[in-house]
Amino acid sequence: MINTNLTRAAVAAMVDHTILKPETTRAEAEATVTEGLDLGVYAICLSPSMLPIDTGTAETCVVAGFPSGKHHSLVKAAEARLAVDTGADEVDMVIDVGAAVAGNYDEVFADVMTVREAIGHDVVLKVIVESAVLLETIGEEGLAQVCRRCVEAGADFVKTSTGFHPSGGASVRAIEVMRAAVGPDLGVKASGGIRTAEFAAELIAAGATRLGLSGSRAVLDGFPE
Repeated sequence: MINTNLTRAAVAAMVDHTILKPETTRAEAEATVTEGLDLGVYAICLSPSMLPIDTGTAETCVVAGFPSGKHHSLVKAAEARLAVDTGADEVDMVIDVGAAVAGNYDEVFADVMTVREAIGHDVVLKVIVESAVLLETIGEEGLAQVCRRCVEAGADFVKTSTGFHPSGGASVRAIEVMRAAVGPDLGVKASGGIRTAEFAAELIAAGATRLGLSGSRAVLDGFPE
């Protein structure tokens, strides 16, 4: 059952309409922008190589250190800074998941802080933690600790997943843990495997304030006008 207070337009305003496949062409990226604007989404999320690109009234979001997170922090920072210089409004960076799994939370903090310092504080920074991996390896408290360190380092959002990891994408439990960890005011983005309006509504009810969707139209079609 979908919460009838969640209208199509209200949910669209929470969506990062996303295309991050490695085989994406510029023409496909431009088509994604056109579709996103037609849907009324909040942002268009693209690979940084697609910049500069005109996203119209939508925010321009790019990824950094994607999808593995196994880039030196200075490389992530340089990639993010270049993206901002060529038009990005928001950056979704991937942490070194292995550092988190090993309990090296100070390394996670330093990684995020390095990117934050590179892009300044006017750019929205979302930090991808691969929540399915962390829940599987270090449990709920480990996921919560990672999220808290991301906030301390300057994240505006914590984000579940890249959508590329075999452990899976967003889950209601992950969102609940992440929301409890960061408090009521910080952003929480659910991404990875969200293909129905019902699942999107469950994630929003659990505390998600942004949704990363590649099949945005199909999801939004399930919400009432």
